[in-house]
Amino acid sequence: MLYYVICAVVAILVTLVIAYPVVSKIAVDKYQRNVEATIGKAEERARKITDDAIREAEEKKRESLIEVKEETIKAKNELDRELKERRNEITRSERRIQQKEENIDKKTEAIERKEQSLAQREANLNQKRDEVEKLSAQRVQELERISGLSSDQAKEFLLKTVEEEVKHEAAMKIKEAELRAKEEADKKAKEYVVTAIQRCAADHVSETTISVVQLPSDEMKGRIIGREGRNIRTLETMTGVELIVDDTPEAVVLSAFDPVRREVAKIALERLIVDGRIHPARIEEMVDKARKEVESIMKEEGDAALLECGVHGLHPELVKLIGRLKFRTSFGQNALTHSIEVSQLAGLLAAELGLDARLAKRAGLLHDIGKAIDHDMEGSHVQLGTELCKKYKESAVVVNAVEAHHGDVEPQSLIACLVQAADAISAARPGARRETLGTYTNRLSQLEEITNSFKGVDRSFAIQAGREVRVMVVPEQVSDDDMVILARDISKKVEDEMQYPGMIKVNVIRESRVVDYAK
Repeated sequence: MLYYVICAVVAILVTLVIAYPVVSKIAVDKYQRNVEATIGKAEERARKITDDAIREAEEKKRESLIEVKEETIKAKNELDRELKERRNEITRSERRIQQKEENIDKKTEAIERKEQSLAQREANLNQKRDEVEKLSAQRVQELERISGLSSDQAKEFLLKTVEEEVKHEAAMKIKEAELRAKEEADKKAKEYVVTAIQRCAADHVSETTISVVQLPSDEMKGRIIGREGRNIRTLETMTGVELIVDDTPEAVVLSAFDPVRREVAKIALERLIVDGRIHPARIEEMVDKARKEVESIMKEEGDAALLECGVHGLHPELVKLIGRLKFRTSFGQNALTHSIEVSQLAGLLAAELGLDARLAKRAGLLHDIGKAIDHDMEGSHVQLGTELCKKYKESAVVVNAVEAHHGDVEPQSLIACLVQAADAISAARPGARRETLGTYTNRLSQLEEITNSFKGVDRSFAIQAGREVRVMVVPEQVSDDDMVILARDISKKVEDEMQYPGMIKVNVIRESRVVDYAK
């Protein structure tokens, strides 16, 4: 069995050995044929791919060449267009430059012609100027011969004539300016100025804006001042009044423009001195009490004034304001006393003329009511008084009397005229206001001396307690035009050299008289 197996194996091996070369050759031939076929196909595909690539490259090359040619043509066209525009612009610029050069040449020629013409005209003018000078000299000689006057005499005559004409024109201008100012200016501005002068007049400000409080001893000054000044600061803050603690023995000065505040501070300080307890809380308490007491005093004084004048039916606020006038002064004259005096004078005048005496007293008592609040509100006392009377429904006659008592508006009734006259009588009479007789007479004399110092003034008279000066001039020396300038010059000199309340009216009078006798 084994033998057969071995024989079979050997047979297989021999067969394999014999058949291997044949089989190998067949396999190699087949492989070579397959390889050659594959290579052929690959070569054919490569040739095809190469041909396609070459054809595609040639197409792209043609397209690129076409695009390049198109872009080149486009760029060339744009370049040609820009060059054409540049050439056109250069041509236009050259044309403009050429035109400018031609214009410059023309202007140069014109200037040269003008220079030649001007030179010729200058020569002609010089020649004519010489001729004019000769003719002028001949004319002067002829005029001197005809008129019998020398050149200097004629010049003096001409200057005098021109001076008179200029003076006349100046006087007319002054009149026109005054008329225009009177028409356009606010009439109440004058009252504002007068009221401001009344409040701040240098001769009376020290008397009307301070009060003196007597102290039991100088040690009290330190207590009034307090630690680090707290007491005096509290008192000044609460009252609105300045406390002046100086070297004056046993006295403290209270200074304020508002008389009511000053009175409140005075009463509060006097009570603090009597009480002896002086500290901020006590000061506030005393100031409140003093303020209430002053209001009570004003009410009582208002009622007393109404009773004295015989006026009834006033609004309670007006009564309080009338009492407030007790603490108001004008040039040293107490405003409440002045109002009562004007009321009584107006009533007497109205009774003499057969008018309503009660209405006249009422208007006279209220004519200065605005002075009660002119320290607290803007405006003149006339304007403020008119507003108060309108506010508390006073009659139109009273309102007009208050509004017209200083001439701001025209009086519309006889009672308004009477109040105006009574106010002037009360304020202007000597002794009514705080000034000595010597000061009064000196002011009148100074006023007359100033007016008499002007050339052409014959004599002058100060009248109406120095509120008006009448200047009599020599008619031969002062013309009508000179009067206007003279009045202005006198007013200016009076303003510069004198101190006076209110305003002074300068009245220049030129009078020509012819006297003859029948025999």
